[in-house]
Amino acid sequence: MAADKENIEIAKLQKDIEAYLSLGNTDIIFDYDDIGNRVRLNVITINPRHNQSFLFHYTEGYDKIDVLKQMLTYVKVDRDKHNSYTIQWTVRGGTELQTSYFRAKDIQEAIDKLHFSRDPNSIQIFSVVLNPLS
Repeated sequence: MAADKENIEIAKLQKDIEAYLSLGNTDIIFDYDDIGNRVRLNVITINPRHNQSFLFHYTEGYDKIDVLKQMLTYVKVDRDKHNSYTIQWTVRGGTELQTSYFRAKDIQEAIDKLHFSRDPNSIQIFSVVLNPLS
């Protein structure tokens, strides 16, 4: 019974995060990693235009519910406290210039989100721009 209750809470929190983000056709993946006695949640987005995945944000905590609650707080409150960056890039050897947007504390974190879970040499970056405050 306890596992059912936990799964229901996990599903609810994931739906709340997806609803709050409202990223349109962009798919969202909740990727959980056990790291010792802690859990890391990577929220990954897949852009339908170019079928590339990027790290949206990650949190670490003591279980799945904890990291999901932290992620929900991030999307509701903290996300807008981070800088907005525009990165123009192409797949190495490709010809089509792509534009992606990231929220990050600095340029390096924005680039790390672009490179997440891939060989950094597979993407050629043309520009990283800090967007003006709105």
